[in-house]
Amino acid sequence: MRAKTVTEQARRAQIVEAAIATIAELDYAETSFKAIAARAGLSSTGLISYHFRNKQELVDVVFADVLKRFGAFVQERMGQPTTREELRAFLRANIAFLREHRAEMLAFLRIRAHAAVTDGGIADSDHVALAELLRQGQEAGEFRAFDPDVMAVFVLAMRNGVVLRSGALDLDVCEKELVAAVDLATGG
Repeated sequence: MRAKTVTEQARRAQIVEAAIATIAELDYAETSFKAIAARAGLSSTGLISYHFRNKQELVDVVFADVLKRFGAFVQERMGQPTTREELRAFLRANIAFLREHRAEMLAFLRIRAHAAVTDGGIADSDHVALAELLRQGQEAGEFRAFDPDVMAVFVLAMRNGVVLRSGALDLDVCEKELVAAVDLATGG
């Protein structure tokens, strides 16, 4: 397979960005090559078809792209000295990414069930990593007794709820309340 030219790479990136914005606005089912082409300012859907065989391939690329960006963003903000601070950093990083990349987060959640690429089990890995962090906090005496797996489900559900409603919410208030709610739920 030949390497893509700089122009081809730029066109693919343009299409991916337009797909993200279109999925975020219209949702998955209503997103079409025609809508993406219009948003990208392309003269024809053929320009999309040249780079992506079908909607599924494009969705898979969007999913992987957003997942990579999100993971790197959150990871840069981790590494706190205590598990409680690490948990807070995780929550704040999620809201910070949402603040800066709302369309990407909406698109990611809307296509998650439709992406054919393996995401490395992101939902499972997020849950497993968060549950492990909660266990560590319990062992360190920073958190009260609770089922870490169940608490991880609750925390991730709250995070996802903020993402889905973020257009109607003050994200500064959301961040404060999300951290406070999780602090109260995990006790100390």
